[in-house]
Amino acid sequence: MISLHLDIKPLAKMKENVIRDKSYLFALRIMKLHLFLSKERREYRLSSQILRSGTSIGANVEEAIGGISKKDFINKLSISYKEARETSYWLRLLRDTSILDKKLAYSLLNDCDELLRILYAIINSSRSK
Repeated sequence: MISLHLDIKPLAKMKENVIRDKSYLFALRIMKLHLFLSKERREYRLSSQILRSGTSIGANVEEAIGGISKKDFINKLSISYKEARETSYWLRLLRDTSILDKKLAYSLLNDCDELLRILYAIINSSRSK
């Protein structure tokens, strides 16, 4: 069975950025989930959907960090937020159809919810500045 828990610090040399780091680690878990779903469960459609949306969160965070304006920054983080919402949907669907074990689903959902809260806070505070 493929482990979806990570014990690594891949960004140790980079300046700390909570949303960048957490979205990157979440993307790694999503990639492992995709491998598990496609190899162990032979579930291809939903695993492809969750791979796309779950890795897009961090990719858009990276784009936001490199944004050329405040508007661009907020726009990219808003896309990340929407992708996290979509990922949460796919995780709930996988959980509720018993394709994914509930314990693992709740662990991933908790991480996704944390990303949603952080993104929401950053977007709101950026808009008010």
